[in-house]
Amino acid sequence: MLTLPVLKPDECRVLGVLVEKAMTTPQQYPLTLNALVSGCNQKNNRLPVVTWDEDRVMDALDGLRQKGLVREAMMSGSRVAKFRHLGREVLGVETPGLVVLTELLLRGPQSIGELRQNASRMHPIESLEALKGVLDGLMSPVEGEAGRPGLVQEFGPPPGSRARVYAQVLCPSLHAVQSGGGRAEHASDAQAAEGGPGAMGGLDPAAMERMEALEAEVARLRAGLSRLASRLGEPDPLE
Repeated sequence: MLTLPVLKPDECRVLGVLVEKAMTTPQQYPLTLNALVSGCNQKNNRLPVVTWDEDRVMDALDGLRQKGLVREAMMSGSRVAKFRHLGREVLGVETPGLVVLTELLLRGPQSIGELRQNASRMHPIESLEALKGVLDGLMSPVEGEAGRPGLVQEFGPPPGSRARVYAQVLCPSLHAVQSGGGRAEHASDAQAAEGGPGAMGGLDPAAMERMEALEAEVARLRAGLSRLASRLGEPDPLE
C-alpha cells in the first residue's frame, strides 16, 4: 500500500530542487550540498525567494531521507557527498506528474496555462489537454488509502483572474491560495470550499480554453523576458 509522506516547507523546497536539477542539468546530478544550497536560494522559478545556509538545507535533507524521498548517492572517485531524489518511487508518479508537482512545490498554486509553460522547461507537455490528463491523475485519490486525497487539488479563480488554479497537498500550508472572495485557503480545505476537485464553477468551456491559452502566452513572454535579462547580465525585471 502506498503511504504518502507529509512534508515540511523546507523539505518541499529541497525535494523540488533535486527533481528540477535532475531534469534540467542531468550532467550535474546527483547534487552536492553546496549545489543544493545554491538551488534553494536561486531567484528565478522560486516562491518565496530565500537565503538558506548549509545547516538548514541539511536538516531538510535529513527529514527527506527519513521519509524515503532522498538517498545519498555513492559516486566512484568522489570525495563529496551527493544526493538524489526518489520522488517517482515514493510518490508513485511518472515523469509528467513529477515535474508538475515539482512546479507546485517550488512556485505555489498556478493555472493550467502557467503550469504547462513552467513545467515544460523540465519535460515536454504537448498540450493543455495532455496536462489536464496529468492533473486529473494527480488529483485522483490514492489507491488503498480510504479517504486520502491525491497529490494535487483544484481551487477556484483567485481575485482578479478567471482561471482556476492547482495546488499540491504534500504540504498544505506551503503556499496560501486566495479564493475568489479574497479568503486565503490552503489545500487542506480546498474540497470543502470548492465542492471537490474537478468543479468548473459554471464557466463556459470555450471561454475557459481561451483564458488558459492567454495564461500560457503570458507565462511564455515572462519566461522569455527573464531569459533575455539573464543573457544581458541584468537582474530579472519581474522579480
